[in-house]
Amino acid sequence: MEQLQQGSDVFFLLVGAILVFAMHGGFAFLEVGTVRHKNQVNALVKILVDFAISTVTYFFIGYWVAYGVTFLVSASALTGAGGGEVFGPQGISLVKFFFLCTFAAAIPAIVSGGIAERARFWPQCLATALIVGIGYPLIEGTVWNSNFGMQAGLFKGMLGADFHDFAGSIVVHAFGGWVALGAVMKLGARAGRYDKGGIQGIPPSSIPWLAMGSWMLCVGWFGFNVMSAQSLSGVSGLVAMNSLMAMAGGILAALVVGRNDPGFVHNGALAGLVAVCAGSDVMHPVGSLVTGIIAGVIFVQMFQMAQNKWKIDDVLGVWPLHGLCGLWGGIACGIFGLEALGGIGGVSFGSQLVGSLLGSAYGLVAGLVIYTVADLAGGGLRMSDEDQRRGADLAIHKISANPEEDVRMGRV
Repeated sequence: MEQLQQGSDVFFLLVGAILVFAMHGGFAFLEVGTVRHKNQVNALVKILVDFAISTVTYFFIGYWVAYGVTFLVSASALTGAGGGEVFGPQGISLVKFFFLCTFAAAIPAIVSGGIAERARFWPQCLATALIVGIGYPLIEGTVWNSNFGMQAGLFKGMLGADFHDFAGSIVVHAFGGWVALGAVMKLGARAGRYDKGGIQGIPPSSIPWLAMGSWMLCVGWFGFNVMSAQSLSGVSGLVAMNSLMAMAGGILAALVVGRNDPGFVHNGALAGLVAVCAGSDVMHPVGSLVTGIIAGVIFVQMFQMAQNKWKIDDVLGVWPLHGLCGLWGGIACGIFGLEALGGIGGVSFGSQLVGSLLGSAYGLVAGLVIYTVADLAGGGLRMSDEDQRRGADLAIHKISANPEEDVRMGRV
Protein backbone atom coordinates (compact mmCIF):
# COMPACT_ATOMS: atom_id res chain seq x y z
CA MET A 1 0.00 0.00 0.00
CA GLU A 2 2.84 2.38 0.79
CA GLN A 3 4.42 1.75 -2.60
CA LEU A 4 1.05 2.30 -4.30
CA GLN A 5 0.65 5.62 -2.49
CA GLN A 6 4.13 6.71 -3.51
CA GLY A 7 3.57 5.75 -7.13
CA SER A 8 0.20 7.51 -7.14
CA ASP A 9 1.80 10.71 -5.86
CA VAL A 10 4.43 10.54 -8.60
CA PHE A 11 1.75 10.14 -11.26
CA PHE A 12 -0.45 12.85 -9.72
CA LEU A 13 2.34 15.41 -9.69
CA LEU A 14 3.51 14.38 -13.17
CA VAL A 15 0.03 15.08 -14.56
CA GLY A 16 0.10 18.46 -12.82
CA ALA A 17 3.49 19.26 -14.36
CA ILE A 18 2.21 18.31 -17.82
CA LEU A 19 -0.87 20.52 -17.42
CA VAL A 20 1.23 23.51 -16.39
CA PHE A 21 3.69 22.77 -19.20
CA ALA A 22 0.72 22.94 -21.59
CA MET A 23 -0.05 26.40 -20.24
CA HIS A 24 3.10 27.63 -21.95
CA GLY A 25 1.39 26.91 -25.26
CA GLY A 26 -1.36 29.16 -23.96
CA PHE A 27 1.12 31.92 -23.23
CA ALA A 28 2.49 31.51 -26.75
CA PHE A 29 -0.84 31.66 -28.58
CA LEU A 30 -2.16 34.48 -26.40
CA GLU A 31 0.86 36.49 -27.54
CA VAL A 32 0.56 35.30 -31.16
CA GLY A 33 -3.02 36.55 -31.31
CA THR A 34 -2.27 39.88 -29.64
CA VAL A 35 0.85 41.00 -31.54
CA ARG A 36 0.88 42.06 -35.17
CA HIS A 37 1.23 39.41 -37.85
CA LYS A 38 4.85 40.36 -38.50
CA ASN A 39 5.78 39.32 -34.94
CA GLN A 40 3.95 35.99 -34.62
CA VAL A 41 6.93 33.73 -35.34
CA ASN A 42 8.98 35.59 -32.76
CA ALA A 43 6.27 35.08 -30.13
CA LEU A 44 6.25 31.31 -30.70
CA VAL A 45 10.03 30.97 -30.72
CA LYS A 46 10.51 33.14 -27.62
CA ILE A 47 8.19 31.11 -25.41
CA LEU A 48 9.72 27.77 -26.43
CA VAL A 49 13.33 28.94 -26.13
CA ASP A 50 12.58 30.67 -22.83
CA PHE A 51 11.21 27.38 -21.50
CA ALA A 52 14.37 25.52 -22.52
CA ILE A 53 16.64 28.15 -20.95
CA SER A 54 14.50 28.16 -17.82
CA THR A 55 14.69 24.37 -17.48
CA VAL A 56 18.47 24.19 -17.77
CA THR A 57 19.04 27.21 -15.54
CA TYR A 58 16.59 26.00 -12.89
CA PHE A 59 18.16 22.52 -12.94
CA PHE A 60 21.71 23.72 -12.32
CA ILE A 61 21.15 26.92 -10.31
CA GLY A 62 17.60 28.01 -9.52
CA TYR A 63 16.34 24.95 -7.68
CA TRP A 64 19.50 24.91 -5.57
CA VAL A 65 19.04 28.59 -4.69
CA ALA A 66 15.41 28.01 -3.66
CA TYR A 67 15.65 24.63 -1.93
CA GLY A 68 19.34 23.88 -1.42
CA VAL A 69 19.12 20.72 -3.54
CA THR A 70 21.50 19.75 -6.33
CA PHE A 71 20.83 17.03 -8.91
CA LEU A 72 24.52 16.38 -9.55
CA VAL A 73 24.44 12.98 -7.87
CA SER A 74 24.00 9.43 -9.15
CA ALA A 75 20.80 8.44 -10.96
CA SER A 76 20.22 5.83 -8.26
CA ALA A 77 20.24 8.53 -5.58
CA LEU A 78 17.90 10.71 -7.65
CA THR A 79 15.24 8.00 -7.71
CA GLY A 80 15.46 7.56 -3.94
CA ALA A 81 16.91 4.07 -4.18
CA GLY A 82 19.85 5.01 -1.97
CA GLY A 83 17.60 5.55 1.00
CA GLY A 84 18.72 9.14 1.57
CA GLU A 85 16.48 11.91 2.84
CA VAL A 86 17.00 14.39 0.00
CA PHE A 87 15.30 12.49 -2.83
CA GLY A 88 12.01 10.70 -2.28
CA PRO A 89 11.12 7.20 -3.53
CA GLN A 90 10.25 6.42 -7.15
CA GLY A 91 11.49 9.81 -8.37
CA ILE A 92 8.87 11.91 -6.56
CA SER A 93 11.48 14.63 -6.05
CA LEU A 94 12.17 14.68 -9.78
CA VAL A 95 8.55 15.24 -10.79
CA LYS A 96 8.38 17.91 -8.07
CA PHE A 97 11.27 19.61 -9.86
CA PHE A 98 9.42 19.29 -13.19
CA PHE A 99 6.28 20.77 -11.64
CA LEU A 100 8.09 23.69 -10.01
CA CYS A 101 10.20 24.23 -13.14
CA THR A 102 7.03 24.92 -15.13
CA PHE A 103 6.18 27.59 -12.54
CA ALA A 104 9.64 29.15 -12.84
CA ALA A 105 9.44 29.19 -16.63
CA ALA A 106 6.13 31.06 -16.40
CA ILE A 107 7.98 34.20 -15.29
CA PRO A 108 9.80 34.87 -18.61
CA ALA A 109 6.65 33.78 -20.45
CA ILE A 110 4.73 36.49 -18.60
CA VAL A 111 7.42 39.09 -19.29
CA SER A 112 7.52 38.13 -22.97
CA GLY A 113 4.02 39.48 -23.54
CA GLY A 114 4.86 42.84 -22.02
CA ILE A 115 7.98 43.51 -24.07
CA ALA A 116 6.73 41.99 -27.33
CA GLU A 117 7.52 43.47 -30.75
CA ARG A 118 10.63 45.46 -29.80
CA ALA A 119 13.00 43.33 -27.67
CA ARG A 120 16.16 41.88 -29.21
CA PHE A 121 16.33 38.11 -28.93
CA TRP A 122 19.65 37.27 -27.26
CA PRO A 123 19.56 39.94 -24.54
CA GLN A 124 16.10 38.67 -23.66
CA CYS A 125 17.49 35.13 -23.42
CA LEU A 126 20.14 36.40 -21.01
CA ALA A 127 17.43 38.09 -18.93
CA THR A 128 15.50 34.80 -18.80
CA ALA A 129 18.52 33.00 -17.37
CA LEU A 130 19.01 35.71 -14.73
CA ILE A 131 15.33 35.66 -13.75
CA VAL A 132 15.07 31.89 -13.37
CA GLY A 133 18.56 31.38 -11.99
CA ILE A 134 18.59 34.11 -9.35
CA GLY A 135 15.64 36.52 -9.23
CA TYR A 136 12.73 34.11 -9.00
CA PRO A 137 14.31 31.43 -6.76
CA LEU A 138 15.00 34.02 -4.07
CA ILE A 139 11.32 34.86 -3.62
CA GLU A 140 10.27 31.24 -4.22
CA GLY A 141 12.59 29.97 -1.49
CA THR A 142 11.59 32.74 0.91
CA VAL A 143 7.88 31.95 0.68
CA TRP A 144 7.73 28.22 -0.09
CA ASN A 145 10.86 26.99 1.68
CA SER A 146 11.02 29.51 4.55
CA ASN A 147 14.49 30.73 3.55
CA PHE A 148 16.03 33.77 5.26
CA GLY A 149 13.71 33.44 8.29
CA MET A 150 11.10 35.90 7.03
CA GLN A 151 8.17 33.53 7.50
CA ALA A 152 9.01 32.79 11.13
CA GLY A 153 10.35 36.24 12.02
CA LEU A 154 8.42 38.92 10.14
CA PHE A 155 5.16 37.24 9.20
CA LYS A 156 4.33 34.70 11.90
CA GLY A 157 6.34 36.39 14.65
CA MET A 158 5.19 39.99 14.09
CA LEU A 159 2.06 39.80 11.95
CA GLY A 160 0.36 36.70 13.35
CA ALA A 161 0.63 34.09 10.60
CA ASP A 162 2.88 32.84 7.82
CA PHE A 163 2.51 34.59 4.49
CA HIS A 164 0.16 32.28 2.59
CA ASP A 165 0.47 31.81 -1.16
CA PHE A 166 -0.85 28.37 -2.03
CA ALA A 167 -0.31 28.46 -5.81
CA GLY A 168 1.57 31.65 -6.58
CA SER A 169 -0.54 34.81 -6.84
CA ILE A 170 2.52 36.64 -5.50
CA VAL A 171 5.44 34.24 -5.96
CA VAL A 172 4.69 33.65 -9.65
CA HIS A 173 2.18 36.15 -11.00
CA ALA A 174 2.75 39.36 -9.08
CA PHE A 175 6.49 38.84 -9.22
CA GLY A 176 6.37 38.17 -12.97
CA GLY A 177 4.03 41.06 -13.66
CA TRP A 178 6.14 43.57 -11.76
CA VAL A 179 9.34 42.25 -13.38
CA ALA A 180 7.57 42.87 -16.69
CA LEU A 181 6.78 46.45 -15.69
CA GLY A 182 10.47 47.03 -14.93
CA ALA A 183 11.39 45.53 -18.31
CA VAL A 184 8.82 47.67 -20.16
CA MET A 185 10.07 50.82 -18.40
CA LYS A 186 13.63 49.96 -19.38
CA LEU A 187 12.73 49.09 -22.96
CA GLY A 188 10.36 51.94 -23.80
CA ALA A 189 7.35 51.97 -26.10
CA ARG A 190 7.17 50.46 -29.56
CA ALA A 191 8.17 52.74 -32.41
CA GLY A 192 5.24 54.94 -33.36
CA ARG A 193 3.06 53.94 -30.41
CA TYR A 194 3.03 57.38 -28.76
CA ASP A 195 4.54 59.62 -31.43
CA LYS A 196 3.99 63.39 -31.11
CA GLY A 197 2.14 63.00 -27.83
CA GLY A 198 -0.71 61.02 -29.41
CA ILE A 199 -1.69 57.37 -29.15
CA GLN A 200 -1.40 55.10 -32.18
CA GLY A 201 -3.78 52.19 -31.83
CA ILE A 202 -2.27 48.79 -32.73
CA PRO A 203 -4.95 46.11 -33.23
CA PRO A 204 -4.32 42.43 -32.48
CA SER A 205 -3.58 40.12 -35.39
CA SER A 206 -5.96 37.30 -34.51
CA ILE A 207 -8.78 37.14 -31.97
CA PRO A 208 -9.18 33.34 -32.48
CA TRP A 209 -5.50 32.72 -31.64
CA LEU A 210 -5.82 35.01 -28.62
CA ALA A 211 -8.92 33.13 -27.49
CA MET A 212 -7.25 29.74 -27.94
CA GLY A 213 -4.32 30.91 -25.82
CA SER A 214 -6.73 31.95 -23.06
CA TRP A 215 -8.56 28.60 -23.22
CA MET A 216 -5.29 26.65 -23.00
CA LEU A 217 -4.24 28.66 -19.98
CA CYS A 218 -7.63 28.21 -18.28
CA VAL A 219 -7.56 24.43 -18.71
CA GLY A 220 -3.98 24.10 -17.53
CA TRP A 221 -4.65 26.37 -14.56
CA PHE A 222 -6.52 23.57 -12.79
CA GLY A 223 -3.23 21.71 -12.73
CA PHE A 224 -1.48 24.88 -11.64
CA ASN A 225 -3.82 25.37 -8.67
CA VAL A 226 -5.25 21.99 -7.67
CA MET A 227 -2.01 20.06 -8.00
CA SER A 228 -0.06 22.59 -5.96
CA ALA A 229 -1.05 20.23 -3.13
CA GLN A 230 1.78 18.05 -4.55
CA SER A 231 0.27 14.81 -3.18
CA LEU A 232 -2.97 12.88 -3.38
CA SER A 233 -3.40 13.05 0.38
CA GLY A 234 -3.30 16.86 0.26
CA VAL A 235 -5.53 17.45 -2.76
CA SER A 236 -8.79 19.32 -2.18
CA GLY A 237 -11.84 19.81 -4.36
CA LEU A 238 -12.22 23.22 -2.72
CA VAL A 239 -9.27 24.47 -4.77
CA ALA A 240 -10.95 23.38 -8.00
CA MET A 241 -14.27 24.96 -7.02
CA ASN A 242 -12.62 28.22 -5.99
CA SER A 243 -10.59 28.37 -9.20
CA LEU A 244 -13.75 27.83 -11.24
CA MET A 245 -15.71 30.52 -9.42
CA ALA A 246 -12.92 33.09 -9.63
CA MET A 247 -12.52 32.41 -13.35
CA ALA A 248 -16.25 32.91 -13.92
CA GLY A 249 -16.22 36.11 -11.87
CA GLY A 250 -13.32 37.50 -13.87
CA ILE A 251 -15.03 36.72 -17.18
CA LEU A 252 -18.33 38.33 -16.22
CA ALA A 253 -16.71 41.43 -14.72
CA ALA A 254 -14.52 41.95 -17.79
CA LEU A 255 -17.54 41.40 -20.04
CA VAL A 256 -19.49 44.19 -18.35
CA VAL A 257 -16.71 46.67 -17.58
CA GLY A 258 -14.95 46.01 -20.88
CA ARG A 259 -18.17 46.48 -22.85
CA ASN A 260 -18.06 43.07 -24.50
CA ASP A 261 -14.55 43.52 -25.88
CA PRO A 262 -13.30 39.98 -26.67
CA GLY A 263 -9.75 40.73 -25.59
CA PHE A 264 -10.95 41.83 -22.18
CA VAL A 265 -13.35 38.88 -21.85
CA HIS A 266 -10.68 36.27 -22.53
CA ASN A 267 -8.13 37.97 -20.32
CA GLY A 268 -10.78 38.44 -17.63
CA ALA A 269 -10.79 34.68 -17.11
CA LEU A 270 -7.05 34.80 -16.51
CA ALA A 271 -7.38 37.78 -14.15
CA GLY A 272 -9.72 35.78 -11.91
CA LEU A 273 -7.44 32.75 -11.95
CA VAL A 274 -4.36 34.82 -11.17
CA ALA A 275 -6.08 36.39 -8.16
CA VAL A 276 -7.40 33.17 -6.64
CA CYS A 277 -4.08 31.30 -6.66
CA ALA A 278 -2.95 32.50 -3.22
CA GLY A 279 -6.09 31.65 -1.28
CA SER A 280 -7.71 28.93 -3.36
CA ASP A 281 -7.22 26.41 -0.55
CA VAL A 282 -8.67 28.57 2.24
CA MET A 283 -11.41 30.72 0.69
CA HIS A 284 -15.13 30.03 0.45
CA PRO A 285 -16.36 29.79 -3.18
CA VAL A 286 -18.38 32.99 -2.74
CA GLY A 287 -15.23 34.77 -1.60
CA SER A 288 -13.43 33.41 -4.65
CA LEU A 289 -16.21 34.67 -6.91
CA VAL A 290 -15.90 38.17 -5.42
CA THR A 291 -12.10 37.96 -5.73
CA GLY A 292 -12.45 37.09 -9.43
CA ILE A 293 -14.97 39.86 -10.07
CA ILE A 294 -12.71 42.48 -8.53
CA ALA A 295 -9.74 41.11 -10.48
CA GLY A 296 -11.68 41.42 -13.75
CA VAL A 297 -12.45 45.06 -12.98
CA ILE A 298 -8.84 45.75 -11.99
CA PHE A 299 -7.54 44.31 -15.24
CA VAL A 300 -9.85 46.23 -17.57
CA GLN A 301 -9.56 49.55 -15.79
CA MET A 302 -5.82 49.43 -15.20
CA PHE A 303 -5.07 48.14 -18.71
CA GLN A 304 -6.80 51.19 -20.16
CA MET A 305 -5.22 53.52 -17.63
CA ALA A 306 -1.70 52.19 -18.25
CA GLN A 307 -1.98 52.26 -22.04
CA ASN A 308 -3.88 55.50 -22.56
CA LYS A 309 -3.05 57.77 -19.63
CA TRP A 310 0.36 56.68 -18.38
CA LYS A 311 1.54 55.53 -21.85
CA ILE A 312 3.02 52.27 -20.62
CA ASP A 313 3.33 50.13 -23.75
CA ASP A 314 2.70 46.78 -22.11
CA VAL A 315 1.54 44.87 -25.19
CA LEU A 316 -0.45 42.07 -23.53
CA GLY A 317 -1.23 44.02 -20.36
CA VAL A 318 0.80 41.65 -18.21
CA TRP A 319 1.39 44.23 -15.49
CA PRO A 320 -2.33 44.78 -14.78
CA LEU A 321 -3.15 41.11 -15.42
CA HIS A 322 -0.41 39.39 -13.45
CA GLY A 323 1.18 42.19 -11.45
CA LEU A 324 -1.91 43.98 -10.12
CA CYS A 325 -4.36 41.07 -10.09
CA GLY A 326 -1.67 38.95 -8.42
CA LEU A 327 -1.14 41.68 -5.83
CA TRP A 328 -4.90 41.81 -5.22
CA GLY A 329 -4.99 38.01 -4.91
CA GLY A 330 -2.35 37.96 -2.20
CA ILE A 331 -4.28 40.58 -0.22
CA ALA A 332 -7.65 38.91 -0.92
CA CYS A 333 -6.35 35.72 0.69
CA GLY A 334 -6.04 37.68 3.94
CA ILE A 335 -9.65 38.86 3.62
CA PHE A 336 -11.72 35.98 2.26
CA GLY A 337 -9.52 33.33 3.88
CA LEU A 338 -10.59 34.52 7.34
CA GLU A 339 -13.09 32.37 9.23
CA ALA A 340 -15.28 35.44 9.78
CA LEU A 341 -15.83 35.63 6.00
CA GLY A 342 -16.41 31.93 5.48
CA GLY A 343 -12.80 30.90 4.94
CA ILE A 344 -10.84 28.14 6.61
CA GLY A 345 -8.66 30.58 8.55
CA GLY A 346 -5.01 30.35 9.50
CA VAL A 347 -4.19 33.55 7.61
CA SER A 348 -3.57 37.12 8.73
CA PHE A 349 -4.58 40.22 6.81
CA GLY A 350 -1.43 41.98 7.98
CA SER A 351 0.83 39.19 6.73
CA GLN A 352 -0.94 39.05 3.39
CA LEU A 353 -0.83 42.81 2.88
CA VAL A 354 2.81 43.21 3.80
CA GLY A 355 3.94 40.06 1.99
CA SER A 356 2.06 41.00 -1.17
CA LEU A 357 3.51 44.51 -1.25
CA LEU A 358 7.03 43.27 -0.55
CA GLY A 359 6.81 40.59 -3.24
CA SER A 360 5.57 43.08 -5.82
CA ALA A 361 8.20 45.67 -4.94
CA TYR A 362 10.90 43.02 -5.17
CA GLY A 363 9.64 42.07 -8.63
CA LEU A 364 9.87 45.66 -9.87
CA VAL A 365 13.40 46.10 -8.54
CA ALA A 366 14.46 42.73 -9.94
CA GLY A 367 13.02 43.63 -13.35
CA LEU A 368 14.83 46.94 -13.51
CA VAL A 369 18.14 45.41 -12.42
CA ILE A 370 17.98 42.30 -14.61
CA TYR A 371 16.95 44.11 -17.78
CA THR A 372 19.57 46.81 -17.20
CA VAL A 373 22.19 44.07 -16.98
CA ALA A 374 20.79 42.38 -20.10
CA ASP A 375 20.82 45.72 -21.93
CA LEU A 376 24.45 46.43 -21.04
CA ALA A 377 25.81 42.88 -21.43
CA GLY A 378 23.80 42.07 -24.55
CA GLY A 379 24.76 45.10 -26.57
CA GLY A 380 21.36 46.75 -26.34
CA LEU A 381 17.94 45.36 -25.43
CA ARG A 382 15.82 47.30 -27.90
CA MET A 383 15.38 46.55 -31.59
CA SER A 384 16.04 49.42 -33.98
CA ASP A 385 13.05 51.33 -35.34
CA GLU A 386 13.76 49.88 -38.78
CA ASP A 387 13.73 46.31 -37.46
CA GLN A 388 10.51 47.04 -35.60
CA ARG A 389 9.01 48.30 -38.86
CA ARG A 390 10.02 45.09 -40.65
CA GLY A 391 8.86 43.00 -37.73
CA ALA A 392 10.71 40.65 -35.39
CA ASP A 393 9.94 37.65 -37.60
CA LEU A 394 12.08 38.84 -40.50
CA ALA A 395 14.53 40.93 -38.47
CA ILE A 396 15.39 38.14 -36.02
CA HIS A 397 14.31 34.80 -37.50
CA LYS A 398 14.52 35.61 -41.24
CA ILE A 399 11.15 34.01 -41.91
CA SER A 400 7.53 35.09 -41.58
CA ALA A 401 4.46 33.27 -40.28
CA ASN A 402 3.33 32.49 -43.86
CA PRO A 403 6.50 32.13 -45.94
CA GLU A 404 4.83 30.41 -48.88
CA GLU A 405 2.33 33.23 -49.22
CA ASP A 406 5.10 35.83 -48.95
CA VAL A 407 7.05 34.17 -51.76
CA ARG A 408 3.94 33.89 -53.94
CA MET A 409 3.11 37.57 -53.48
CA GLY A 410 6.72 38.69 -53.96
CA ARG A 411 7.08 40.19 -50.50
CA VAL A 412 10.38 38.37 -49.85
